[in-house]
Amino acid sequence: MRSRFGFSLSDIFKQHRRWEKTIAKAAKATRKALASTASPKTSASKPAAKPRPAAKPAAGLQEVKAFGSNPGRLRMFRYVPADLPKKSPLVVVLHGCHQSAEAYDKGSGWSILARERGFAVVYAEQKRSNNGNLCFNWFRPSNVTRDRGEVMSIRQMVAKMASSHGIDRSRVFVTGLSAGGAMAAAMLATYPDVFRGGGVIAGLPYGAARDVQRALSAMKSAPERAAGEWGDLVRAASPVTRDFPVVSIWHGTKDHTVSMNNADALVQQWLDVHGLDSDTYAQNEVDGHLHRVWKDASGKIAVELYLIDGMGHGTPLKPRPASRVKADTPGPYMLDAGISSSMHLATAWGLKKRPLLTALKQAAE
Repeated sequence: MRSRFGFSLSDIFKQHRRWEKTIAKAAKATRKALASTASPKTSASKPAAKPRPAAKPAAGLQEVKAFGSNPGRLRMFRYVPADLPKKSPLVVVLHGCHQSAEAYDKGSGWSILARERGFAVVYAEQKRSNNGNLCFNWFRPSNVTRDRGEVMSIRQMVAKMASSHGIDRSRVFVTGLSAGGAMAAAMLATYPDVFRGGGVIAGLPYGAARDVQRALSAMKSAPERAAGEWGDLVRAASPVTRDFPVVSIWHGTKDHTVSMNNADALVQQWLDVHGLDSDTYAQNEVDGHLHRVWKDASGKIAVELYLIDGMGHGTPLKPRPASRVKADTPGPYMLDAGISSSMHLATAWGLKKRPLLTALKQAAE
């Protein structure tokens, strides 16, 4: 049968099959060309570029062997996030008795916060040859006098970080637990020109004791002194007469190792130093715990107090969900209290999270 155009049906089917074969060949050639464009062959004259290895995150705590004369014979450990810019803040962390820098960092999560928020951390670690219980010697005048002993060693660690990593000397902070908390108070008293702020956790006021016997007595109950007497001890500790650091005081209400009245003595000491009235404060609850703040004439917080309801002797933590990177990890003297002292201190000191773009880049690495 022929169509009105003069072609038979057989001719039309044959032509149709030829068109199908032509279209299939064209499609195959197109796919081959596209694949060649996406993955060009390497020429002999220009070798293919090697793939860039993924950037590695900063390692954990690293020991620094040489950082000065080190009269207190302490060990220095640092954590510096990858690509930390110059003029970044520094946090000095002091562990408690029977602890190490690594153990305290694992519990408190300071290095994780440093990586997330962009600051450096330095840990001072006690040696057993200095103290059998690995406590900082906060009660010995030879170790808590400006430019002597352990306080001088810690000051040299700050200087080392400044010279090696260009930290912002106007944004240096210190915190510690128990004996480390008492030593943090000593650092604030002896070097108020170095530290902008500090966090004293389950610690004691500066000058609470001068030997082991009186230290044990002070831990049971802080010495009875007027606020002015406590303040005089700080004023006599350094030549600085103004711009004293901001002090944050943390204590558990069920602490049977360091009596809670030491927290009250610390408040009285630093209120007197800042010239503030103890009765003029604002009070609220943070994560279910009592929080009091005393502000200076400019309206900025000068002294604050956190009383952690029902907590014993230790650093208060608020562990993150299992789906997130662990920052607060409970352990000996590292207690799940539903509030993170590390996070609140970092935020109070202006150590905020990095911009979203930086955080995404860090996550990709």
